[in-house]
Amino acid sequence: MLVTLQTTLLLLVVGVLVARTSTTASTTAATSYAAFQHFNVKEAIASTKIQPPKINAHEEISDYTDHFSDGTDHQKWKLKLVHRDKITSTHFSDHRRRFEAHMKRDAKRVASLLHRLTSSGGGGGAAATSTADGVGHELEDFGSDVVSGMDQGSGEYFVRIGVGSPPKSQYMVIDSGSDIVWVQCQPCNQCYRQTDPVFDPASSASFTGVSCGSSACDRLENAGCHSGRCGYEVSYGDGSYTKGTMAFETLTFGHTAIRNVAIGCGHRNRGMFVGAAGLLGIGGGSMSLVGQLDGQTGSAFSYCLVSRGTESSGSLEFGSGALPVGAAWVPLVRNPRARSFYYIGLLGVGIGGMRVPISEDVFELTQLGDGGVVMDTGTAVTRFPTAAYEAFRDAFVAETASLPRANGVSIFDTCYDLNEFVTVRVPTVSFYFSSGPILTLPAGNFLIPVDEMGTFCFAFAPSPSGLSILGNIQQEGIQISYDGANGFVGFGPNVC
Repeated sequence: MLVTLQTTLLLLVVGVLVARTSTTASTTAATSYAAFQHFNVKEAIASTKIQPPKINAHEEISDYTDHFSDGTDHQKWKLKLVHRDKITSTHFSDHRRRFEAHMKRDAKRVASLLHRLTSSGGGGGAAATSTADGVGHELEDFGSDVVSGMDQGSGEYFVRIGVGSPPKSQYMVIDSGSDIVWVQCQPCNQCYRQTDPVFDPASSASFTGVSCGSSACDRLENAGCHSGRCGYEVSYGDGSYTKGTMAFETLTFGHTAIRNVAIGCGHRNRGMFVGAAGLLGIGGGSMSLVGQLDGQTGSAFSYCLVSRGTESSGSLEFGSGALPVGAAWVPLVRNPRARSFYYIGLLGVGIGGMRVPISEDVFELTQLGDGGVVMDTGTAVTRFPTAAYEAFRDAFVAETASLPRANGVSIFDTCYDLNEFVTVRVPTVSFYFSSGPILTLPAGNFLIPVDEMGTFCFAFAPSPSGLSILGNIQQEGIQISYDGANGFVGFGPNVC
């Protein structure tokens, strides 16, 4: 989707993270970074007309792996993170149709998150489990490259891993708001279309069923018992679901084999996972891959979502070696009602170097588990509660009064006709986090093209509830790191 951010632009404006000397709520202005930046309109429009290259669906895991040493004892494996539209056949002929389809999917994603929070207490359908005593996990850090298909209008990022023994290469959706790993399995009573052949447990020497009396089954929500095997069911608020049996299986990242990972083997599946074989949950609960590897990786991982309109790929790494030196760290906030989600402390937002007068209470997570701010890889557009969004938007509109306006498009109510411009001067957009850091976004992360004719929109929207969500459009191009053991999320210092 949207804007091509060349490396030079990123280096110029990713602007980055500035540690404030004071964390008091009375701080209303940021003077240590620029109030305005220049945005290359023609470059952004050109990116909407480029169809992303198709990826060979039969490439093996090794084709998506880079092995390197960082000069220490840490050995890392990086596989490509790709967006689903680079591996599926769903391509729209024009950017406007891609954009509209993307926004429909994004609205369903937000509805799904809200449904999970209000109806199930935030468990995502699967609350917590553990692997078989952690046996078989290798200690070296490992990872996978992430490729974005945002230019095609979808909000999911894929990673290619191996499932079973011998490993069968499969694309998996990564989801920071999910606590389960699952794949479509034979015999498949109801399956959606995926790029690779559906995984057949009978062909894997390492596939082991989970008994109904196991601790893994006990810790599942919506668990059942089918012929002595532990059954699972995960339903999403958009109508998507997966149903099947639990198993312990080997997952392979490059040349790193991780044995005895608890996964769902889905025999009845439906939803917006088209192209992927399943879902790789990297949420905060112990059922996710991050939770299952806690003893080996310290619940540490890092990702970088590639900027839209480029042919490069992002990355996903696990292990303490993935945590960069020089990041700006913000405390994670735990919500007992929603252990899957990564909440962060947001104090406010800024436009043009000035803090917008919004009460910090708007972004606060209450003792009852309501409100708060969630970091989510699956949501594209950042949402704020309506009152906060309107104040934020109005401040942006006031600073862009000289730009010609256009009618609202889809979920966006603040749009501009920039077709006659080569570049425009726009105010900076910043997030003020608890403990001090300020994240200033590149212009392409908040002003996005919605067609090929030069219509750009302010890429934020009101939330239908008190929950705020920091979406992947605003995260793109910036390294995001999670130090689960110590309870922090880091921004930067690297870009991608």
